[in-house]
Amino acid sequence: MTIQQQIQSLRKELNKHNYNYYVLDNASISDFDFDIKLKELEKLEIENPQFFDANSPTQRVGGEITKNFETVTHKNRMYSLDNSYSKEDLLDWEKRIQKMLGTDEIEYTCELKYDGASINLTFENGQFVKAVTRGDGFQGDNVTTNIKTILSIPLSPNGDFVSDFEMRGEIILPLDGFNKMNEERVANGEEEYRNPRNTASGSLKLQDSGEVAKRPLDCLLYQVVTSERKYKTHFESLKNARNVGFKVPKTIALVKSIDAVFDFVNLWDSKRHDLPYETDGVVIKVNNLQQQEELGYTAKAPRWAIAYKFKAEQVSTVLEGITYQVGRTGAITPVANLTPVQLAGTTVKRASLHNADQIEKLDIRINDTVFVEKGGEIIPKIIAVDFTKRPQNLEPTIYATNCPECNSALIRTEGDAKHYCPNEFGCAPQITGRIQHFISRKAMDIDGLGGETVDLLRKEGLIQNYADLYDLKVEQVIPLERMAEKSAQNMIAGIEKSKEIPFEKVLFALGIRFVGETVAKKLAKHFKSIDNLMAADFEALISVDEIGDRIAQSIIDFSNDLGNIQLVDRLKSFGVQLEVSAETLENQTYKLKGNIFVVSGVFHQLSRNELKKAIEDNGGKVSSSISKKTNFIVAGDNMGPSKLTKAQDLGIAIISEQDFIDMIN
Repeated sequence: MTIQQQIQSLRKELNKHNYNYYVLDNASISDFDFDIKLKELEKLEIENPQFFDANSPTQRVGGEITKNFETVTHKNRMYSLDNSYSKEDLLDWEKRIQKMLGTDEIEYTCELKYDGASINLTFENGQFVKAVTRGDGFQGDNVTTNIKTILSIPLSPNGDFVSDFEMRGEIILPLDGFNKMNEERVANGEEEYRNPRNTASGSLKLQDSGEVAKRPLDCLLYQVVTSERKYKTHFESLKNARNVGFKVPKTIALVKSIDAVFDFVNLWDSKRHDLPYETDGVVIKVNNLQQQEELGYTAKAPRWAIAYKFKAEQVSTVLEGITYQVGRTGAITPVANLTPVQLAGTTVKRASLHNADQIEKLDIRINDTVFVEKGGEIIPKIIAVDFTKRPQNLEPTIYATNCPECNSALIRTEGDAKHYCPNEFGCAPQITGRIQHFISRKAMDIDGLGGETVDLLRKEGLIQNYADLYDLKVEQVIPLERMAEKSAQNMIAGIEKSKEIPFEKVLFALGIRFVGETVAKKLAKHFKSIDNLMAADFEALISVDEIGDRIAQSIIDFSNDLGNIQLVDRLKSFGVQLEVSAETLENQTYKLKGNIFVVSGVFHQLSRNELKKAIEDNGGKVSSSISKKTNFIVAGDNMGPSKLTKAQDLGIAIISEQDFIDMIN
């Protein structure tokens, strides 16, 4: 046997032992014998560097130091999930997808919702190349070095599988391992970790991968993302992923009715406390991958999946006081300050009270005993008052009348649940909040500049609004606390690079009330420039698809404000992109204006997303369901028979993929 063959044989054997131990929980070799073989491999690799392999078992023990985690854009966006809390919610979801698919013959998979840190693992040519955290769904942090220390993750499939793919999963800390870590911390006189979820998430960003390797992290996988059409169903893809070495929990179930979904939910609502890891619900997915494609996504979540959340844990504690926070839009949020209490693994000291109406509805008063739960087991909220424990003579709560930061009289417009501070340009949290929104990932994505630095720059008098960022010089920034020359240079370079950000993101960054990401895209596409948008009247604004009265009035209010006009003019002078680029305009036409398309089936020349983009780029609108308003159906292979029947009954034109391409060309 040659040296290269010895090395490859040892790697294969050690990978097999890792799989048996960490995935199957069935050790096939003693720890001592495993270490002997690992050292033998390590010696051979050192002596023969020409056979180095980044995915060798010897490269998984950690030791590398990562000072800064690179930000990476996801090839395929990592969406969040819509939540449900009742049987009625699930039935409503089923009705929606049945209507969109035009059939009631739908299979579902039921999977436990693992409580950890989401991760995306990229494989190319069957080899692991990269691990990226979920981040904001569009981009996350490259934590490849740390993830490689988790031995339940195979670095290449052991068998027949797709070649280029992403595996989505959850990095978790099993309860036994978490408890042992805390026992060690207590023995060393250190503070205990609060809960497994936060500890797992924090582990991914440790700078020393050797420290990560010491933690008993695990990875449970729940989705294969690939353009290869090897598998027809989600369940089939996960079953095959398990067969080639990925840790896909065997709790996943394939069911044929929503009643069977309820049975699964009820079973695990009672059995979840017996699991070796934390779970807070069940994820229900449409099993057929073609149907998943048909259903597509909303702006935030897949239509083909929904999370059912188990009933949240509740505790009682005392309301010690109410303070008021000011958001970037001036919205006031009352916050309950509580006697600290343990809830779902964390110490809760504060909870949102939402608005004045909620306080009045609960009749909540200082020194009341209140019931607290975590909404979706994340954000604490007060759900009721324990009136049996109310002391006598408690005064009703009087809502704040003035801003807690600048003392301006609060306003509340008719039909709005919240109070607002109107001092837009003189209230510190609003100033800082708007700038923080401007620099955020989904907006101008300015590297080297964080929330704390923004607050410091404001306090030092260097910025009062987001346009001021573009006047900053390196020499002004260097003297700031904890700011080195390199950091200052990176910040200014990041600000300069943001001038390349496209108009739709700049429009979102401006922070116009009610103009989120999706609305900003629609407005940018329709009006093409900030000048056209700010000159538009109410009728012109509401004529845009999905722009209602409230959004239109908010844009008009923004456009008529002298301070905002001056800010926009300054951004123009700095070269920020405040109009759609010539290159983008070149690819857009109005050929399909006024036409609504439904895309259905499997396509060969263009992907479904490319088809939808082509429709929108040419002025058409994409709808997810067939109605009397639909003008064309672009039909691929395996179009649902009920959709076809409905289209024929309504007399809607059915065109092929090639017909559509000819239409836009």
